Amino acid sequence: MIYETFEDFQSRKLQEGYDEVLLREWAPGLTNEPHTHPFDTDALVAQGEFWLTMNRQTIHYQSGDMFQVARGVTHSERYGFEGAVFWAARKN
Repeated sequence: MIYETFEDFQSRKLQEGYDEVLLREWAPGLTNEPHTHPFDTDALVAQGEFWLTMNRQTIHYQSGDMFQVARGVTHSERYGFEGAVFWAARKN
């Protein structure tokens, strides 16, 4: 599904049972070491690019791509030279 605005994405995800929807901004070249979260995430890359590594596999995501990370799954992130903006829906 293509979302035209953050508000569209937010409304849809809240209707789907997500607890909160955030706009997250990541600095250019930032690297997040392996970590976990106590929530499920369903997100859309609204701007920029990044590489997500989990389960020993790295995937390159760009603007318009969607991704999911389940709670408790160890993952790391590396952001491109422009950084990135995500629309992130979280479910506890």
